[in-house]
Amino acid sequence: MRMLLDTNVFLWVLAGSDRISKVRDLILADETEVFVSVASFWEIAIKHTIGKLALDVPEARCAAIDSGFHELPVLGAHTEALSKLPLLHRDPFDRLLVAQAIVEPMRLMTGDGSMAQYSELVMRI
Repeated sequence: MRMLLDTNVFLWVLAGSDRISKVRDLILADETEVFVSVASFWEIAIKHTIGKLALDVPEARCAAIDSGFHELPVLGAHTEALSKLPLLHRDPFDRLLVAQAIVEPMRLMTGDGSMAQYSELVMRI
């Protein structure tokens, strides 16, 4: 299975949070190919800069690599898909992650229930 982690889910994985307890085994399974979007690193950079997150981008990228996760670039095809999504959710990072999951295709793991309106590929944990 190919899986894209929402920014919050990625941060929960790094923190060892109980919030991922239902899907921890799936995320860590050898047959699961886990991706973290460059959009998530962009969101982390913004939150770090404004003081909402202690983790900075170099640390986040190193943690992703150390966890065996793959970095998913933002491609033109992702932004084209984003432009076609209905405005069901206002967070631009989340909307881009949904578009990436649809284009690639891969499962998007999120804690945000409103994102599931976009596609059956969105899995709320």
